[in-house]
Amino acid sequence: MASTMTEERALSPGEVPETQALTERPQEWAQNLNIHLVCADCKEYPPNLVEEFASGDTVCGSCGLVLQSHVVDTRSEWRTFSNDDQGNDDPSRIGEAANPLLNGSQLSTTIAYGQGDARSRDLNRAQNRANADKTTKALLAAYKQIGTLCDSYHLSHSVADTARQLYKMTDDTKAFKGKSQDAIIASTIFISCRQNNVPRTFKEITSLTKVPKKEIGRTFKALEKFFQKHTQSTVAKNETYTTTTSTKAQDLCGRYCSGLDLPQQISVIAGEYADEMIKAGLLAGRSPLSIAAVSIYMMSHLMGMPKTPKEISLVAGVSDGTIRTAYRHIFEDRKALIKPVWLEKGGNMDLLPQA
Repeated sequence: MASTMTEERALSPGEVPETQALTERPQEWAQNLNIHLVCADCKEYPPNLVEEFASGDTVCGSCGLVLQSHVVDTRSEWRTFSNDDQGNDDPSRIGEAANPLLNGSQLSTTIAYGQGDARSRDLNRAQNRANADKTTKALLAAYKQIGTLCDSYHLSHSVADTARQLYKMTDDTKAFKGKSQDAIIASTIFISCRQNNVPRTFKEITSLTKVPKKEIGRTFKALEKFFQKHTQSTVAKNETYTTTTSTKAQDLCGRYCSGLDLPQQISVIAGEYADEMIKAGLLAGRSPLSIAAVSIYMMSHLMGMPKTPKEISLVAGVSDGTIRTAYRHIFEDRKALIKPVWLEKGGNMDLLPQA
């Protein structure tokens, strides 16, 4: 076989190899674009600068002059959201805050699939079967139902969140296992309305949830006793429950007057008159709905903006005959209960209809 030979050219005296010539070639001139921040007072180089990320300032370490403000912190942001750290700073766990209304670690991931990708779709289905949690699915379904009911009745988000928290307490202990879920949801919404100072009557909750009034009443009483005992035994978990009181007629007057397009003045006067009737013992044994309705009926005529019993019955949910009957009982005591302040605001007792 013929061997390959590499011929090397002999260098003449004073000649530099090509590789060495490339490395020793002088660099071309270029403008130095680096910006050096120097203290205007000290003019030290290199400068003694301190970055205070807490205040977002760059300060001279020698004289204390603030050279820059609103400095962006480019360091890694480590946040701990776990509830079982017990005060220990664990930067290894970061991410979204845990939802207290759900069970489990909530650290699962999902496999997404695009349109037409059959393999990703199969992987997504397989993962859903493997990680299927019936408890979490049932909770999410209940939370969705609570949110839908509250939205349909124009209740605030705080009412829905309180109802979800109360439902979570019943689900954790399994104390009402076997009971009607619809009745528990209706009762938690009823209790949540009272705790958020937007009380609703049993009749209104019945029309909202389609659960019978008697069943809501029985479940409500059982839940009240359960929440009181449960919160007393789990004080360490910061679970508090405030015992609700019965709905007052004064609390209903504002909402009914709003539905009747009556001004705020009549709403306040009707609420005060309902309170005076209860203190005097009039209409004892009647529901707060009837007391609020007849109070609005009387005060609307007194202030010159009369509403018929039929109009009030559509808003209050009581019959117009009930309003007329209650009005006959309180008509005789009108002079003792009507305050002179109301007459000074434009009230006229001659405008009251005869019983």
